[in-house]
Amino acid sequence: MKSSQLHVVIVGAGIVGLAHAWAAARAGYRVTVFERSDKARGASVRNFGMCWPIGQPAESFPLALRSRELWDEFTQATGAYARPTGSMHVVAHDDEAAVLEEFVNAAPDAGFQVELMTRSEVEERCPGVRRGVTKAGMFSRTEMNVDPREAMALLPGFLAEKHGVKIHWNTVVTRAGDGKLHTAKGGVHDYDEALVCSGHDFESLFPEIFAASPLKPCKLQMLRTVPQPGGWKLGPMLASGLTLRQYASFLSCPSLAAVKARVARDMPELDAYGIHVMASQDRFGGIVLGDSHEYGGFEIFDKAEIDNLMLRELHKLFDFPDWTIAERWHGIYAKHFGDVEYRVEAAPGVRIAGGTSGSGMTMSFGLAERYFANREAVA
Repeated sequence: MKSSQLHVVIVGAGIVGLAHAWAAARAGYRVTVFERSDKARGASVRNFGMCWPIGQPAESFPLALRSRELWDEFTQATGAYARPTGSMHVVAHDDEAAVLEEFVNAAPDAGFQVELMTRSEVEERCPGVRRGVTKAGMFSRTEMNVDPREAMALLPGFLAEKHGVKIHWNTVVTRAGDGKLHTAKGGVHDYDEALVCSGHDFESLFPEIFAASPLKPCKLQMLRTVPQPGGWKLGPMLASGLTLRQYASFLSCPSLAAVKARVARDMPELDAYGIHVMASQDRFGGIVLGDSHEYGGFEIFDKAEIDNLMLRELHKLFDFPDWTIAERWHGIYAKHFGDVEYRVEAAPGVRIAGGTSGSGMTMSFGLAERYFANREAVA
């Protein structure tokens, strides 16, 4: 247990920053968080709310499960919405079905808890799947759905009340180094260690490091339906065969090459915008739909074409009582090509932590806990 006199300051109150605040407080540090806005407004509230271990490669899967355990702890402590319903990959093509079979056959060695399902089994378990189109399905037991807007609203209070974490809202950090953190309000705060967890926005503090990093900003577009009528439930969170192209867990499947080649040949517009489709349900009954991936020089304005393409692919496999779209938005996160996270020492006692590549809701709790558990080894 570290001395409570040691002070960790964290820049950014998104999921990565608050995960590190939780882990640091549990490890015995005094913790202060600085957030430029009045609440989390970035990628942490603009996602599906999926804790999605099934998307992680075998080497990261245990850490994803640990994050899942910590989500359980948090939601039970706060009463936050949580649906531990697992996930279902639903595929409509033979090459996609082959990938699922290969993955399921190899799963026991990697610890994945999955089972292959027939069309009738998928349709029985998943009310939101269109009848008569499924080739096969893969059910995974380990995924949990939270509402990111609610979770990110409750997490700061939980950290303050249970762990004594102090959070400065509406406070822009302008400089960190030499044991002092400076804010735009003129404040100067001493620290023993500073963690910059502000996503791709760390570029404003350390532009040269960002320019030299392997990170690229990624923009995604998403939609949400109105609450479904009569308390209708989605069942497991849903993912189409297009997602096999997105997640590292499937890279070892020999048939994945055929899936990628078919999509590139027959539907190049999906590759152009990095579209793969999924569905989760929020605490009010709305269905969250998406998403897309544009890297680098994207426009700040959303594209109706992307929304229409996502809806086209969603309608092929899924069927909900009410498809009325209530909200459309986009999020931006830092994509790290090649690793589950990005960590670098920006200055003595200042480290950048992030680059979770759209897996922040899945991996942040586990990554932060691991960092402080190994603190002496990385100091």
